[in-house]
Amino acid sequence: MSKNELTRIKKEARDQIIQVKNIKELDELKIKYLGKKGILTQLLRGLKDVAQEERAQVGKTLNEMKEEIGSLVKDKEAKIQEVAIGAKLKEESIDITLPGKPLGLGKLHIITQVMEEIKDIFIKMGFAVAEGPEVETDYYNFEALNMEQEHPARDMWSTLYIDSKNNTLLRTHTSPVQIRVMEKESPPVRIIVPGKVYRHDLDISHAPMFHQVEGLWVDKEVTFSDLKGTLSIFLKQIFASDVGIRFRPSFFPFTEPSAEVDISCVICKGKGCRVCKGTGWIEILGAGMVNPRVLKNVGYNPEEVIGYAFGMGVERIAMLKCGIDDIRLFFENDLRFLKQF
Repeated sequence: MSKNELTRIKKEARDQIIQVKNIKELDELKIKYLGKKGILTQLLRGLKDVAQEERAQVGKTLNEMKEEIGSLVKDKEAKIQEVAIGAKLKEESIDITLPGKPLGLGKLHIITQVMEEIKDIFIKMGFAVAEGPEVETDYYNFEALNMEQEHPARDMWSTLYIDSKNNTLLRTHTSPVQIRVMEKESPPVRIIVPGKVYRHDLDISHAPMFHQVEGLWVDKEVTFSDLKGTLSIFLKQIFASDVGIRFRPSFFPFTEPSAEVDISCVICKGKGCRVCKGTGWIEILGAGMVNPRVLKNVGYNPEEVIGYAFGMGVERIAMLKCGIDDIRLFFENDLRFLKQF
């Protein structure tokens, strides 16, 4: 193991490492010289055959070679990686001279827009806004509103029960809030109740979750004429001043007498079309005078106070105002649809 041989191996390793082009070739050279079966490892193992007086110097030289070659490998590896990163950055570089994509301004959902418009109209007429829980009890959702356990009218509500044993359900209308408010406040009570309601329905005109606005006015001298006047003002403001309005007798357990309220078709202007089924009229909401039993359930004396109530679906009004023929479009989150409003 002469000095010239060690110098040759060192020079050969240096030249090969300098000329290597990629990590794979570098790894092969690292194994060749520094691996368990590499050249330097074999030379170190052969020290036992070197003369006693030369062994220390040869060992020192081999260790210095090992450290130097290892350092060369690390430096070359760093340079190869630096070149690779530079090439990748150049390939994926961003041209900052290009204008950025503008951020569009957001807006309220069409249902929220219509809900706010409805609230504004009634607030201007002196109504306060009340809210309540969406998870209700059977008592507030049905019994307090004159619909006892076996009342057939319950079938119309397609109720979604959470716990039938404890009579817990998702409210089917916002009327329970009217009961809760009347239990806490003495007449006069003049409120609207906007919010989400839930029913087991799904087609082009029904959704399992939708929005309602219900109204209530209880006082000493409230008449059906007041109800007609309030709703007439509202409908002419939400649709058009020339919209036709009619009241038809109907039935609701919580009002007596009760009425369905129609408007002249906003599509054909009352001439008759597919939307209004040729009648020229579209049902828009239900209303009536508060049933005396409901007043008794909240502790009011029906001999002293009287009131009216009404309720409407926000989606239905939005569909008529915007010419939308499928309620499911409101909840698909398609920006192409929502940006129109």
